Amino acid sequence: MGATKTDHFTERQNEIAILAKAIGHPARVAILDYLAKVNTCICGDIVNELPLAQPTVSQHLKELKNAGLIKGNVEGNAICYCINEDGLEKLQMYFGELFSLISDKKNQCC
Repeated sequence: MGATKTDHFTERQNEIAILAKAIGHPARVAILDYLAKVNTCICGDIVNELPLAQPTVSQHLKELKNAGLIKGNVEGNAICYCINEDGLEKLQMYFGELFSLISDKKNQCC
C-alpha cells in the first residue's frame, strides 16, 4: 500500500494542519471564545450560549478535544470542558514564527 498524502509532510506541518482544521468552523471558534471567557463549563452551558442543538455542540467539542485544543474532565455525570493551553501555544508559536518570517520580507513580494 502506498504512502498517505500526510506522509509527505513533517510531523509539525501535520500537527498544525489538524489544529487549523479544528478551528476552521465558526462554531468551534465560538466555543473557544466562550471557554476562554468562562474558564470551564459543561456542554449544556455551551448549548445555551450557541444557536446549535446539543448533539451538534457535542460533535464540535469532540473535534476540538481530538485536536488537542480543549480538555474534558468527567465530573459526576457531566464533562467539564476547558481550554488546553498546550494546543493554543502550538498555534501561537506557529503563527508567531510565520508572521516573523513575513515581516522580515515586507515589500519584497510582487
